[in-house]
Amino acid sequence: MRKDTPYSIHALELGPIENFIYLIHDHATDTAAVVDPAWDVPEVEALAQRLGVRITDILLTHSHHDHINGIGEVLEHHDARIHLLKPEAQFWGQQLARPELHHGGDRIRIGETEIDILHTPGHTPGSACYRIDRDLITGDTLFVFGCGRCDLNGGDPEQMFQTLKHIRDDLPADTLIHPGHNYAEKPTSTLAEQAEGNPFMCFTEVDEFIRYRMVDHDRIRHTPYRAEPCSHAHHKA
Repeated sequence: MRKDTPYSIHALELGPIENFIYLIHDHATDTAAVVDPAWDVPEVEALAQRLGVRITDILLTHSHHDHINGIGEVLEHHDARIHLLKPEAQFWGQQLARPELHHGGDRIRIGETEIDILHTPGHTPGSACYRIDRDLITGDTLFVFGCGRCDLNGGDPEQMFQTLKHIRDDLPADTLIHPGHNYAEKPTSTLAEQAEGNPFMCFTEVDEFIRYRMVDHDRIRHTPYRAEPCSHAHHKA
């Protein structure tokens, strides 16, 4: 965590498939947002108590069960607002209490901390990443040295190619990513490191990316993911 920031991001690894659940703590107000609450809400509550924060908001990166199965339990204890992108709400079709539906490019505030919402389709139609200064919470869009599957309901590898290209080309290289699963040899990484070592960010041709994502990757790579320098990757365009 960077020093002297007005916020901090705390990670919990919970559940059977190594989900990361995050608390974004606004220091000025001691309020917090929980990102993708799932699996073990008492652990989330215990972390909030240790930090002395009040949960006011729930941020969803997408609507797959392993990222949302704790929402109801959070709402039993907190009058929290739920944030997600409108395309994801339409894809999900779930009736939510107090949803705040957003579009890519919207900005929200947790206390005095500003958070930019990026629309990053590919894993699902309305997948979102949340950008706080030089931190990026990426859900199942971008993992450390990996990316989310595109063969599940709502997945689209062509959209994923464009999304990862945008993240690689348009965000600062020192941005620190916070992924939705602990699938790699370390929990976080910079975009500069991903641009050099994440095979999904090596491609310049969409058809080659699609073949790698949909066919080759699961056959040749296994967790924990490690860096694969693009200059050495046989699949680099």
